[in-house]
Amino acid sequence: MCVAGLTKQGYRSAGNDESANSGRFRREIAGIFEAEQHGLGCAKRRLVYTTPRRLAYTSGMEDIPLGKATAYPAKYAPEVLYPIPRAESREPIGIDRVLPFRGADLWTAWELTWLDERGKPAMAAARIRVPASSPNIIESKSLKLYLNSFAMTGLTDEAELVAIVEQDLSAAAGDEVLVSLFRDANVGELPGDSLDDLDADCSAYEVDPDLLVADSGDVISATWRTGLLRSLCPVTSQPDFGSVMIRYEGPRIDPASLLRYVVSFREHEDFHEACVERMFNDIKTRCASDRLTVYARYQRRGGLDINPFRSDFESEFPEMRLWNQ
Repeated sequence: MCVAGLTKQGYRSAGNDESANSGRFRREIAGIFEAEQHGLGCAKRRLVYTTPRRLAYTSGMEDIPLGKATAYPAKYAPEVLYPIPRAESREPIGIDRVLPFRGADLWTAWELTWLDERGKPAMAAARIRVPASSPNIIESKSLKLYLNSFAMTGLTDEAELVAIVEQDLSAAAGDEVLVSLFRDANVGELPGDSLDDLDADCSAYEVDPDLLVADSGDVISATWRTGLLRSLCPVTSQPDFGSVMIRYEGPRIDPASLLRYVVSFREHEDFHEACVERMFNDIKTRCASDRLTVYARYQRRGGLDINPFRSDFESEFPEMRLWNQ
């Protein structure tokens, strides 16, 4: 197989209109990717696929692959990608098309493998960055199935793999997705003062923003972290464990109340991205913060971890691997 780069000009999407942001998700993706020559005299290659998906997860998820026995595709299969509209989780908490934050969902794929030109397996881990402004998230099991579909797929080099994955995930998310490969990762720690050893009684295990206590007479700038975040998958009810960093400027928050609030997600069912956006919205609204960042790093499931970052004042975030990731 010759070296082939995929052009963005070859990408065409249909139905990316207001309905994708209204909860009446209706999107049909048709992608035609033209491969370019890179001076090696090889013929151009064209990939053609269509991936229609419809889902409003407040009204039923009977088609979602998560929680079901699913056969792994034997070869490259972009059609398995399953977009879910962000509007379905944003509308109930009052977030509309004008977002109160910027940020990204940072995925790490630890089990990525493919075949080189000679049929020899290659392996790497991938960092995937999905912008928070994208109309859709990508359902995690469908992403796992998609990435595993490369296991018996022959590719010329890593650049071709990255180009293909970026195009396919951008089509599913409805915005530009960036992908990079790596083979080492330093273990780090989220910045901030730890909340985990505070002497605090906790009794609320469903999200309750009224737990947050702030003193409007005293303005502070602080960063906190906790490794006690737990929420539940809205499809399977399986637990998702994570750590969260909160960088804040505004009326002084009682740290114990902030810990109780994070703990109150313990029996809350929602996707990782929606949990972080709810945290951001609740802290911003309840505490009247001037500047706010919420950054969570979840433990992996199925070889994937998801790490949403939301902020109204910063765009840089620490990319790291925590001890429990």
